[in-house]
Amino acid sequence: MTRTADSGGATRAVVAAAQAALAAEHAAVYGYGVVGGRVEDAREAEAREGYDAHRARRDAMTRAVRDLGAEPEAAAAAYSLPFPVPDGAAAVRLAAELESRLAAVYADLVRAATGALRGDAAVGLREAAVRAVRWSGSSVAFPGLAERAAPAGPDRSPSGSPPQA
Repeated sequence: MTRTADSGGATRAVVAAAQAALAAEHAAVYGYGVVGGRVEDAREAEAREGYDAHRARRDAMTRAVRDLGAEPEAAAAAYSLPFPVPDGAAAVRLAAELESRLAAVYADLVRAATGALRGDAAVGLREAAVRAVRWSGSSVAFPGLAERAAPAGPDRSPSGSPPQA
């Protein structure tokens, strides 16, 4: 992406990545409301912790977008879930999916940002990756980097990189 200076010295790429992280946090807060309503009692505290963490991150990203000189995008009234969530098992899968998606947007923000915002994005990436592992029970080598997490196949090396010719 070409980086062009915006008013306030922020780049369009940084603002776009910060807005994407904010949008993902809005969606996570909504999604954790669904998770909390369906998850089994044994994981209720974990769902509450995730909900509270994402509310705090959402508020921090709102401030970050404002600090970049942009108007933070508001939350939608509702969000489409990636799959039906009729029970506790589906709620656990939803929480893992939300965290994986957050890791990806925070990885984008790490790539785009500098300074304190980059550090905050790295912390967000790490926290989302850790929660994703807790919910899913498995991990990937490079959380948030789908191109590195792709399974090895006939046209990919075990590292996920295209083969060298």
